[in-house]
Amino acid sequence: MNLPPLRRPPRARRRAATARLATAALLAGAVVALPAPAAHAAGSVVKVTGSQGAWQLTVDGAPYTVKGLTWGPSVADAGRYMPDVKSMGVNTIRTWGTDATTKPLLDSAAAHGIKVIAGFWLQPGGGPGSGGCVDYLTDTAYKNDMLAEFPRWVAEYKDHEGVLMWNVGNESVLGLQNCYSGEALERQRDAYTAFVNEIAKKIKAVDPDHPVTSSDAWTGAWPYYKKNAPDLDLYAINSYDAVCDIRSTWEQGGYDKPYIVTEGGPAGEWEVPDDVNGVPEEPTDVAKAAGYKSAWGCVNGHPGVSLGATLFHYGTEYDFGGVWFNLLPAGQKRLSYYAVKEAYGASTSGDNTPPVISGFRVDNATAVPAGRTFRVSASVTDPDGDALSHQVLFSSKYVDDSGHLTEAAFTDRGDGTFDVTAPDRLGVWKVYLKSTDGRGNVGIETASFKVVPPPVGGTNLALGRPATASSFQPGGTGCPCPAANAVDGSFDTRWASDWSDQQWIQVDLGATTSFDHVQLAWEAAYAKRYTVQISQNGQDWTTVHTETAGNGGIDDIQVAASGRYVRVNTSERGTPWGNSLYEFGVYRN
Repeated sequence: MNLPPLRRPPRARRRAATARLATAALLAGAVVALPAPAAHAAGSVVKVTGSQGAWQLTVDGAPYTVKGLTWGPSVADAGRYMPDVKSMGVNTIRTWGTDATTKPLLDSAAAHGIKVIAGFWLQPGGGPGSGGCVDYLTDTAYKNDMLAEFPRWVAEYKDHEGVLMWNVGNESVLGLQNCYSGEALERQRDAYTAFVNEIAKKIKAVDPDHPVTSSDAWTGAWPYYKKNAPDLDLYAINSYDAVCDIRSTWEQGGYDKPYIVTEGGPAGEWEVPDDVNGVPEEPTDVAKAAGYKSAWGCVNGHPGVSLGATLFHYGTEYDFGGVWFNLLPAGQKRLSYYAVKEAYGASTSGDNTPPVISGFRVDNATAVPAGRTFRVSASVTDPDGDALSHQVLFSSKYVDDSGHLTEAAFTDRGDGTFDVTAPDRLGVWKVYLKSTDGRGNVGIETASFKVVPPPVGGTNLALGRPATASSFQPGGTGCPCPAANAVDGSFDTRWASDWSDQQWIQVDLGATTSFDHVQLAWEAAYAKRYTVQISQNGQDWTTVHTETAGNGGIDDIQVAASGRYVRVNTSERGTPWGNSLYEFGVYRN
């Protein structure tokens, strides 16, 4: 059983008590010696104590196991959410950055008996898009800036009751692979971890009363810390589906420091198998809840070395990542929220619990015609018998890398099935069923579906015929992208023009031919304004269709025309990129 941390009264209260003692003594005519100022921080004194394999974290001398969550809400919302965090049995939150805006968060945490692992961000961070590439061997300006910046905020907050420890960097040993490779990568990783050690020494010179750690994404980073960062008090790791492997890798690596898990939970997008449409198969709500319990069991299963965890994530964002990981997207609690609460020993006996969705599936998930209706099915139950309401949403994450969710038009058939109108943009989408109980709880399940062009009757006269264009992209993602790609019958290839207006693509049907339908399957880069034209000689053109408000996706155009050459003549792009067509079909029934 963990004892609650012993907290010292804030400095102002200690000063007031000293002043009252001095005043009373003078009034009594007594001569007393005033107590000497404390030699340690006004906030809690936090230490890593013990010896190899028998470590513990202490706060003011009392054992302390980190039962935490990573923090997502804004600092302005700290007062709103901190009581809820406390009610979950949480004693610690983790942040990724510390600056002038941090104090209200520390204040709110301390007011509720919660400590903060205060982070400092170093480039490049983990994963794509996390920050710029730094040369840790030569960029002395950047390093000097950080060596000045971080200790500044340590000095500002070291006496704050809310501080538990300092955490320098996040997944940069991993993230450097996005900047370097081979021997250069190895040199940078050594230089980065040596720099982390420099920062640790600077922080400890300012604040000897709080430990310093550094987070990375996998235990493969630890040999670099072991070699280059001896001044860290403990290691920190972000680990999800592999969290239960940490103990064995720690034992096999011969490490001589304890660790905490600074992110953890159910399997992430990078750890799950692909589904039938070739995208990561997101675990169900039930599996995610089980993942948190399992993670905490493995954290607790390494006593004397593992000092606890801040599981991921106390966040409210309602988007692709928020549905995958957040305990309360849009402020609504899900099964994982209650799983963490139970794991941390808080009572859930009086809680109203979320709806449970099982058997969620999409009919014909590998071929949903664009703009047509498709059906999703699920069994939705509520343990408390609450009346449920439903919402269907889409994510285009695997189409255009957008994390936003958009509402879908759907009909609830009342029997666990929903008829949903598909998007008209091609590619693999995700559909979400969100069921709420009106009591602040939510169940969410998701599956992928592949949007394909609606079938067109008749013969595609353009298939395999010679095609030319005003320009094409010779390189880039999925390119070269010549005009022929738009008439090859494959939606895995495309024609892509230069990044400018006034572009065209045309196909030679071989002879003057009548047709009655044109289908344009646009990629994410599409034309907003264009005409469809015909010609007998490839030089003199007649317009048979005009579009002034194109929005991409599938354009099915009914047109009765006759010509040897058919051209799409674009005048204005709908995006900053060029124009891009998966397929340009010309049909005759």
